[in-house]
Amino acid sequence: MPHQAGSTAVREPAAPAVHRPWRALLRRCLLAPLVVLAPLVTLTFSADHRFNVYNNGGQYATHPWRLFETAVATVPPYLALGNFRPLGRMLEWSLDVAAFALTALFGVPATIGLRVISFVAAILLTLAAVAFAEAVVARRRRLFAGSPSVTAALLPFAVAAGLVAAGWLSTTVLFGGLYLTTSALVLGVAAWACRARRAGVLVVLVGAGLAAFNELACLAVPLATVAVLLRGRVVLGLDWRRVLRGTPARFAGLLWVGFLPVFVPVRLIIRQRCASGGCYVGSDIAYGGAAAALPGRMLSWLPPLMWPRAAGGEFPHLAAAVPAMALIALAVLAWRALRGLRSLPTLDGRQSAALAGVAVALLVLAGALAALSADAQRLPVGGGWRDSGLTTVAGSVLVLALWRRFVVVLLVLLVVAGTISAAANKDFRDASAGGRFPYLYDRIAQEVAGFDRTPAGDARRCALRAAFKKVNFSNVERFDVSLDRATRLLDGRRFCSRAPR
Repeated sequence: MPHQAGSTAVREPAAPAVHRPWRALLRRCLLAPLVVLAPLVTLTFSADHRFNVYNNGGQYATHPWRLFETAVATVPPYLALGNFRPLGRMLEWSLDVAAFALTALFGVPATIGLRVISFVAAILLTLAAVAFAEAVVARRRRLFAGSPSVTAALLPFAVAAGLVAAGWLSTTVLFGGLYLTTSALVLGVAAWACRARRAGVLVVLVGAGLAAFNELACLAVPLATVAVLLRGRVVLGLDWRRVLRGTPARFAGLLWVGFLPVFVPVRLIIRQRCASGGCYVGSDIAYGGAAAALPGRMLSWLPPLMWPRAAGGEFPHLAAAVPAMALIALAVLAWRALRGLRSLPTLDGRQSAALAGVAVALLVLAGALAALSADAQRLPVGGGWRDSGLTTVAGSVLVLALWRRFVVVLLVLLVVAGTISAAANKDFRDASAGGRFPYLYDRIAQEVAGFDRTPAGDARRCALRAAFKKVNFSNVERFDVSLDRATRLLDGRRFCSRAPR
């Protein structure tokens, strides 16, 4: 019988370090947007945010099911005003409730809570952008079974550099949680279509839901169609017959089946009711200036064009602590990313062509949506609007798909761009804090968060109400209703005891 070695006779070789590129990429998706957006964390309220967070938080925080009831019940009046967004409105109100919940749980002003929600939405957009790009180019059956491409690994830096507060209508400032999340939804549906293994009734319902979400969400259906066709024909090299008979193509077709029966009648109703004017301006379609506005909207995602819009027409101030800290943080992320880039696959010619084609399609779709809006037509080139999240992703994907050599140089440029974007956001925050209006709204938020039950506290809050009444008399009733709902829920008292009931 042969001699058997003891347990100590043979030593097992040391296991090599496990390379986890997806985990490292996830960290970049989480941290890169936060670094660029951090200067905006104390940005004051503007537009409807001055009321909506308090109103929706006070109304729905303890009765969340009423969100659905109200969204359905208000469809007729909103539709009469040219607006059909029941599902999108539910998301918007839910995000307001989440921001308000941060005040209730941690005592932070609602202004900060709202920014935190928008930061989370920016992270979600970055994750969706990476999944979308990889879903288009990866040939493996399981998306996350292999390593991501170099393009996907660099995408968080590119998207983060485009998160600039390019004016008060930019998604980084106004309704960021809603429209950045909607942009992530558009990319997520397209990625799902590219990797679909089944196509059934659920897909039809998704298509109908997109038509009932908001205008931006409608882009998911044509984007998914383009992505599926380019991936099948160019990336996988299938003939058109196999492409059109495949599950992803059926998935895209079922999206249209669910989408069109909702979208077409709604647009016809809106056209009929709004033909004589008087509808919600944000939903108006202005065909006359669309062609002239389209090129500008397709270029407005470029960070160098957005920086002056955020910095008041000047180049952002770089000689400050915030840009220095942003540079250090992004440089550390880039250095850690650079160490693993050599082991990641690069795109071949077919993959690059398909990804560039999808990026151009997304850029045209998002730019056309903005160009059809009368509000967006008045914006200067580089000004932010609801399309900014999607155009930033589209432009970033296009650059990364075409830039296949000298990756280190590209990474350095993205770090520098992200640093300047953080500086631009800091300049926007500093400029927005000037004057009495931001101070007024910030003081109101602080009084709600740290409610003082004493007569002195009530006197301060009534003084704030009087100051608001002087500058915005037409909205004083809305002010009373929304603030009272918030403080009654949080502290059982009215915001100002002397306000009319």
